[in-house]
Amino acid sequence: MELTEKQRQFFDYLGERLDEGGRIPTLRQAAIDLGISHTAVAQLMHQLEKRGVLARHGRYGRTIRLCPDAGGQRSSRPGRELPIIGRVTAGLPMYAQQEWAGTVLVDPTIFTGDSLFCLSIKGRSMQDAGILDGDLVVCEPRQYAENGEIVAVLIKGEEATVKRFFLYADHIELRPANAAFSVMCYPFGEVLVQGKVVGVIRGKHVEFDGKRD
Repeated sequence: MELTEKQRQFFDYLGERLDEGGRIPTLRQAAIDLGISHTAVAQLMHQLEKRGVLARHGRYGRTIRLCPDAGGQRSSRPGRELPIIGRVTAGLPMYAQQEWAGTVLVDPTIFTGDSLFCLSIKGRSMQDAGILDGDLVVCEPRQYAENGEIVAVLIKGEEATVKRFFLYADHIELRPANAAFSVMCYPFGEVLVQGKVVGVIRGKHVEFDGKRD
């Protein structure tokens, strides 16, 4: 089934964004880029799915594939789309948050865990562990940690951070990987482990306003 002119333009736009940054844009970003409404973007996405030129499965860690269209002008590009958590909501695990700051396309043969999610790093507190300002860390959902593991945690139910975890008899230490930053100490009830860092995606430059050094 041939695509309409608008559908073709949208299909080409998605392909260009994948080629440039390895990610499917959010509805908001696509609407801004194309000068159309969020509803129009959602309708175009649905239309491409119905025509079999775009495949999308699931909600978290969903797979996105742009398939060859009726004209055969683009080869398929498989990948796994992971949510980038934006604003953290108190009381919910980070991987169950509804507020996404976007998504990123990753290699599904490398990142294989269930319900993986990403956080954007802002600052230099973990640079000696190879986690730099502007990176995305990929996290596997988990509510516990072993000493020395790099984890994403919520502090006092509100503030998210990524640090090395150490458990002691009367407190929890969150250690940075940069001598310029101090060790953070908290009583047990103020730290909730949300996930273990299983990978780093370099320099996506997505700001995350719930994250600190």
